[in-house]
Amino acid sequence: MALQYYCRHCGTKVGSIDQVSLHSETLGFHQLSESERQQMISYEQNGDIHVKTICEDCQEALERNPDYHQYETFIQ
Repeated sequence: MALQYYCRHCGTKVGSIDQVSLHSETLGFHQLSESERQQMISYEQNGDIHVKTICEDCQEALERNPDYHQYETFIQ
């Protein structure tokens, strides 16, 4: 099982954690609401977990252009 982090805006792979035993409390998932979990975390058939996050480039773009927050994707 691996934890794969991808940017929710541009789809870039941000990183991964390859460990057999991971706990949601260690990862901070327990602090998410049920709605946030459904939006951000998906489980693949091979056991991998995909987590939507934000990459540095998209974060900088959002800081420079706050109106981009209204869009799901804003990088062309």
